[in-house]
Amino acid sequence: MPFTLAFPSIDPVLINIGPLPIRWYALAYIAGLLLGWAYARALVARKAFWGGAAPLAPLDIDDLLVYAAMGVIFGGRLGYVVFYNAGFYLAHPAQILAVWKGGMSFHGGLAGTVIAIYLLAKRKSLPVLSLADICASAVPIGLFLGRIANFIKPELWGRPTNVAWAMVFPGAGPLPRHPSQLYEASLEGFVLFFVLYIAILMGALRRPGLVTGIFALGYGIARISCEFFREPDVQLGFLFGGATMGMLLSLPLIAIGVVFIVLACRKPLVSGSQRAA
Repeated sequence: MPFTLAFPSIDPVLINIGPLPIRWYALAYIAGLLLGWAYARALVARKAFWGGAAPLAPLDIDDLLVYAAMGVIFGGRLGYVVFYNAGFYLAHPAQILAVWKGGMSFHGGLAGTVIAIYLLAKRKSLPVLSLADICASAVPIGLFLGRIANFIKPELWGRPTNVAWAMVFPGAGPLPRHPSQLYEASLEGFVLFFVLYIAILMGALRRPGLVTGIFALGYGIARISCEFFREPDVQLGFLFGGATMGMLLSLPLIAIGVVFIVLACRKPLVSGSQRAA
């Protein structure tokens, strides 16, 4: 048995309020949305980022929080049902609503959020690309917290390995494994957040769609990289050529990100008062 680090066993339930358990997993979603909302409002308030007044108001960000939350919840659940466990849910359709048992897909949540952003932009006549840029800037906060919650639960552990920082996860068998949840928290959350922030400091918000493109490209690369260390979902296993579902769903994001970046860079800089569609 190679040397392994002890898994820091943490109760997935933070506290019980009567019969209601308050889980770290749920708190990660709530904290991610609230911190993302606060960060988005701060970005809108910084005129220097926009070359003048931002084309969005703080009240628009309040609405974005509600729309994005609905998109994440419904899209994330539907994405998991369709892409990761369709056979089970076809046989047990009542379980689709049992979100407290786990089962959310980032790519589904992203698709739900895209639809939510479009609907909000149309309802309030807001610049959809600028709205998407603000949302993309804040998403890594929720990704970081969500991956930490995956580690605490624990779930979505890594593949067997003999690296010095390997861990034996409860419920994953006796083999030491990569703590892939922490890899994802680092790349998809911490690193991607600062890449986007640096881009914003360099004026990316003045090119509508650029931050969104950088996010899509960065997340796709980070997710595919981490998938090489993450154990594939047991009900799916490896797909053709050793690929995983997470890899396949991330490939279109990379392509979309490149397209958004190229199109945004071809356009002239806009001031904050201009409302680009």
